Amino acid sequence: MMGLFNQAAQKVYKPRGAADDDKVPDDTEPDDTSILDENEGSIIASLISQLRFGMDLHKVTFPTFVLEPRSMLERITDFMSHPDLLFGQVPTLPLSAENCDDPEERFIRVLQYYLAGWHIKPKGVKKPYVYNPVLGEFFRCRYDYPDGTRGFYIAEQVSHHPPVSAFYYVSPANKVCVVGELRPKSKFLGNSVSTTMEGENRVYLLGRPEDKEYVISMPNMYARGILWGKMFLELGDSCMAKNEQTGHYADIQFKTKGYFSGTYNAIQGRIRRGNTETGEISGKWSAVMEYKNSKVILLREGEKRVLFDATKDGQNIAPKWVAPEEEQETNESRRLWSRLTKAIIAKDMDAATEAKTAVEETQREQRRHMEERGEVHVPRFFQERGGRWEPKLQLPSDPQEAIQAVERFIWPTLPPSYGPSSTSSP
Repeated sequence: MMGLFNQAAQKVYKPRGAADDDKVPDDTEPDDTSILDENEGSIIASLISQLRFGMDLHKVTFPTFVLEPRSMLERITDFMSHPDLLFGQVPTLPLSAENCDDPEERFIRVLQYYLAGWHIKPKGVKKPYVYNPVLGEFFRCRYDYPDGTRGFYIAEQVSHHPPVSAFYYVSPANKVCVVGELRPKSKFLGNSVSTTMEGENRVYLLGRPEDKEYVISMPNMYARGILWGKMFLELGDSCMAKNEQTGHYADIQFKTKGYFSGTYNAIQGRIRRGNTETGEISGKWSAVMEYKNSKVILLREGEKRVLFDATKDGQNIAPKWVAPEEEQETNESRRLWSRLTKAIIAKDMDAATEAKTAVEETQREQRRHMEERGEVHVPRFFQERGGRWEPKLQLPSDPQEAIQAVERFIWPTLPPSYGPSSTSSP
């Protein structure tokens, strides 16, 4: 889930006098660059003429050639790509997080799972934006794991002004649940665009109800070089992870590179229990992240262990099953944006613009009719409670009953290609 931006670099329209040999930042990947043609550069120049420093970009329509061909609601699934870090399905992590008796180890495992989601970038994709979901749009999928267990995911755009995306992931057999919401806010900052990712992820280890929730916030994101030079992404500022029941907290800094020193994609953080520091995190979210223990538990004092190695394990992503478009409802993400996606893949900018405009105009018309009738949109899958968005589902405590309830909740009628339901699985 990188929010609005991908880890991408892009050569954008250059003002007169810009150097032709403008170099990609040393610590970014040079093959993540692309060159805009003259027509695209002219569109960027026209867009720039409408921007003002500090301007809120929510209502700015970006040209279709800068769009990654998927919705934000699907993009969030990137954070569900390495469930083995919680399930304990890898040789280095034989125990699931819930079976770790040490509460600090459970906290670290949740951090591993969260941090492992930042590196993900679909192969060959070089675009900085995903589709902004329209009100009522939803995305749903299923994960089939090697041991025969399953995971389920549903996300819905529950608000348009302000934009809010709510999401829910659960694997009853593996006793893991993730609930959250994202409220992105973007601003124009001269040669950069900043995106503040308000909202949070709440991770539950269902086999450890005494832990209650692990709450994790998001760092901010910066797309650099949008007016001249090469475009690239940085994660910046800080995020907080906490479990108030066990007393564990992590303050993690996503460091942006300075003008004269530093490196790209660096993170640094400290873990504490109460007021006592217990360890620290360091490395790069795009490469290797490590944890160094500062007390004698599981590890010798000062010894390091790898939290996640994106260069080694980054391709081991859990595949997801999504119903083919002809079996989807009209407001499911892939079907809703199907024409736009096909046009972007075909590099037909005119057709892409027409398709994107058609979806947006239909959405405006629907909202206008609702306002005229005095109606208020009611989300289908989520409801707001105390400022948090939660699924309209009471999960049974029995794993098999929970699986059945989740399937009925996400797919009231199973698509023909769904295959055997979990109730008929061995």
